[in-house]
Amino acid sequence: MNIHEHQAKEILKEFGAPVPIGVVILSIDEIKKKVTKFKSKEFVLKAQIHAGGRGKAGGVILVKSINDLEEEAKKMMGKILITHQTDPAGKEVKRVYIEEASEILKEFYLSCLVDRESSKIAFISSTEGGMDIEKVAAETPEKIITNKIELKDNGPSKEEIENIISVFNFNKVQKKTASNLIRSLYKIILEKDASLIEINPLIINKDNQLICLDAKMNFDDNAIFRRPEILKLRDLSEEDPTEIEASKYELAYIKLNGSIGCMVNGAGLAMATMDIIKLHGKEPANFLDVGGGASKEKVAAAFKLILSDKNVKGILINIFGGIMRCDVLAQGVVDAAKEINLSVPLVVRLAGTNYKEGKEILDKSNLKILSASDLNDAAKKIVEAI
Repeated sequence: MNIHEHQAKEILKEFGAPVPIGVVILSIDEIKKKVTKFKSKEFVLKAQIHAGGRGKAGGVILVKSINDLEEEAKKMMGKILITHQTDPAGKEVKRVYIEEASEILKEFYLSCLVDRESSKIAFISSTEGGMDIEKVAAETPEKIITNKIELKDNGPSKEEIENIISVFNFNKVQKKTASNLIRSLYKIILEKDASLIEINPLIINKDNQLICLDAKMNFDDNAIFRRPEILKLRDLSEEDPTEIEASKYELAYIKLNGSIGCMVNGAGLAMATMDIIKLHGKEPANFLDVGGGASKEKVAAAFKLILSDKNVKGILINIFGGIMRCDVLAQGVVDAAKEINLSVPLVVRLAGTNYKEGKEILDKSNLKILSASDLNDAAKKIVEAI
């Protein structure tokens, strides 16, 4: 789950991290009431959307007076931002973050994340803050330092913290602030089930103080049930409506830009299915994992989700029955297809538990269904069918 920058900064502040003074507004009328505590006469307006690259798209603006602040906020509120992390339609700005302007002397990059491969917490440091970290990694990888820390109750040691911040060449006071920041990020990862925290840029301001100028946080969806305070931060207007609907049925669904809808059980099998569709020259329209113990109703809901995407020109169902019974899936598909009046080609590959019973249900449904003997055959048939 993603949250907005202003929410991430509130969490950072809660854990003692240094952040600038800022307020979020949902309407222009709130500006004069909320900026009274600001000491600076210069402000930064930041569009709050769940996507990076806002600055390049006109979503971050420096403003030098309160009058200009209102004028620029009016322009930004409701604006459609298109960045490298949005789809071509972009995202509408529905909230704006107003922050005291900071005079920047130096910019750095700092992040921490759960490293699944090593089962450790990885801290990534770079002197190239404020830039696309992906570009830095590709062109000057030597400027990115990664340190992995074992999970432990007392957090990173002094030596581990020194390794993380050594690339920055901080003075004594800055080192102390940075050390506390590292410990704060580590605690947020553990206590809030964050999967990623990114500070870009981490800056030194004109007073030689260390400040988290921008912040991004992602949280583990599988742990949200025990973090109600984080779930409250969810902004449904930033999410795809079909993905919201999928979450009601506990379906793992991600909308993509292709033309072939996929329904699969198991994340690994879903990835393999998408890969083989691409191998045969088409693009998947979604990632959809119905899970191992899906009910007939859950399968029907998944099928309807796929068909709600107007870009879908054909559907490939690839099920390997284990806990998931093929006859249950088949009945769910038949019920949903009849209710919606299926009008696109459908290829089904069943294997495993009760696959014969499942195939019989499909054969007797009077639906135009193409059976496949294996995954390669299934991908080939659906590509040919559309």
